[in-house]
Amino acid sequence: MTALENLWHIGVNAVGGDASVRQSLHAHPITPPDQIIAVGKAATAMAGAAAALFPDAPVLIITKDGHADGAPPHAQVIEAAHPVPNVASLEAGASLLKTVQGCGPQSHLLMLVSGGASALAEVLEDGLTLADLTQRTQDKLASGADIHAINVMRRGLSRIKGGKLLGTFGGARVTTLAISDVEGDSLGVIGSGIGDAPNNVAFAHEARIVASNAIARQAIADAAGADVRSNAETLYDDVTALAPRIAAQLKAAESGLHILGGEPTVILPEAPGLGGRNMMLALLLAREITGRDDLQILVAGTDGSDGPTDAAGAVVDGQTWLSSGQNAIDTAAPYDWLAARHALLKPGPTGTNVMDLLIARKT
Repeated sequence: MTALENLWHIGVNAVGGDASVRQSLHAHPITPPDQIIAVGKAATAMAGAAAALFPDAPVLIITKDGHADGAPPHAQVIEAAHPVPNVASLEAGASLLKTVQGCGPQSHLLMLVSGGASALAEVLEDGLTLADLTQRTQDKLASGADIHAINVMRRGLSRIKGGKLLGTFGGARVTTLAISDVEGDSLGVIGSGIGDAPNNVAFAHEARIVASNAIARQAIADAAGADVRSNAETLYDDVTALAPRIAAQLKAAESGLHILGGEPTVILPEAPGLGGRNMMLALLLAREITGRDDLQILVAGTDGSDGPTDAAGAVVDGQTWLSSGQNAIDTAAPYDWLAARHALLKPGPTGTNVMDLLIARKT
């Protein structure tokens, strides 16, 4: 494991679903819930922490395919597709709505929400089909729209987003703990507002953000100490605009560690190849710094995956780039090219999701 990979793991571990929920519930104790619902890429880890503290509460987990390992034995688990919903997403949405509506009049619901929830669970407005949802999602993703624009679209199609799910809750109290994967850490945006509550509800609602990109970056900065030269949440642009800008900044920067966070976007061709936004940014950066012997850059998603792949991103330096990489850029197919260069980072599911991290070292 390279030094940059080790720092990335430190940042990710600091915002792990298990640790974040456990710490929050110890710092801010709650009355035992009558129902635990966890939805998102970090749902299994978050639910595990809550179930350990409240073993008698029934648990519903809705998470991404392949992210259910370690779920509490008594939990009901539904795995669905991400980032494009599938039929399991509709099954998950139906179970989610049924569970919330089934809570009794004096009940306490513990909602655990993390990024990915928007795609993983859905109940569509009347007249809409899965094909409609799939096509609109694919179009938005290919257009380079950011998560805010995508979630506005999702809320408009949904009967459970934007506070609508908790609008059906007839109990006494909801506690929402959320891991933020959005700029600004707004509960109304995380998971398209699936854990938010509408105005003027009859129940008590307490909500807390328990993990964020800022916390992950600070953990990396604390571990690196005096070596840190910059730490900012500025990865909010198309990868083709970010790569030359970041490369220029790094070339002009003083030696040391530079940490960036956020969630870039990418505009896809009509028939894109295999990859994700982090791999595309890493490949573009490799082209920008080719020939340099003083720069190494890691770009990776904190959830352990990038696009529909088993890689979180990549680690590149001045020797990574070859001219054949241009075709991988043009066809949006960075995965195989970076794999052939032994540049991919494959940590597996991490149990969290606080957007993406870029860690660069200049010597």
